[in-house]
Amino acid sequence: MPLTNQQRAEFDKLVRSHQTLLFMKGNRQFPQCGFSATVVGILDKVTSGYETVNVLEDASLREGMKEFSSWPTFPQLYVRGEFVGGCDIVKEMYSSGELQKLFQVDREAPKAPKVTVTAAAAMAFKEAIAGGGDVIRLEIDANYECQLLVGAKERGDFEVASNGVLLYIAQGSASRAEGITIDFVEAPQGMAFKIENPNEPPRVRPIGPKELKALLEAGRVELFDVRPDNERAKASITQAKKLDAEGQKYLLSLEKDAPIAFHCHHGVRSRTAAEELLREGFTRVYNLEGGIEAWSNQVDPSVPHY
Repeated sequence: MPLTNQQRAEFDKLVRSHQTLLFMKGNRQFPQCGFSATVVGILDKVTSGYETVNVLEDASLREGMKEFSSWPTFPQLYVRGEFVGGCDIVKEMYSSGELQKLFQVDREAPKAPKVTVTAAAAMAFKEAIAGGGDVIRLEIDANYECQLLVGAKERGDFEVASNGVLLYIAQGSASRAEGITIDFVEAPQGMAFKIENPNEPPRVRPIGPKELKALLEAGRVELFDVRPDNERAKASITQAKKLDAEGQKYLLSLEKDAPIAFHCHHGVRSRTAAEELLREGFTRVYNLEGGIEAWSNQVDPSVPHY
């Protein structure tokens, strides 16, 4: 049913109740979808003063905001009562600097990073581009995945010299490339480039059901279930704590180096929660690969499938 005038007035009052309000799946500490996590990560870079509303907790709110905003998905960002957009729009605005202007944040111009290329890597680079007009380019994405490419220089690339070779670094990768070392070493499949990046944050560690079971029995890990109540009612792992408000409070009270594991149905939502916990400064974070489905298949068949 279409929203009534009263409902529209209530939604309008809600979006104007805070300077910046993000309607999302999950909350600021624990987003429950990758798109929501992306927008939270961007907002954390430009402002600390924003509030979130978990649309998963209220179906009428969730459906109502879709109509109110004329936007079918979440997250939805409002600033000063005006709808800004969803994940893709926020990403584009951040990349262009428009979002920083909206929050009156100066955008720092990127600088050429300092990079060390070892003698072995320099020799491999020279061989790769010998006799041609190509260059060696480096791109590092937001997940710190590195790509060394042979091709043409692109507009905005930084030219960095080390050990007699020139390396071209994509402008958007510059801050992530600061202080890296590129080597050329023996690997199981033959010689390969090895990149050591001091900027790379701790990563979520995948863990299998049997390994997790052993850690739980030894009391060496805390396990949290990120699923909502309706899923937990269908199937659950006895040792898993519910990640509600009380569970989040307990989790965030733990030492930053405490071993923490997350699970969901198949391992996707729990990975998002695990990645968010890394951003909170925790360093030993695990994700149950395959989720409770894998647990049921490999550890405890009495746990129902759903």
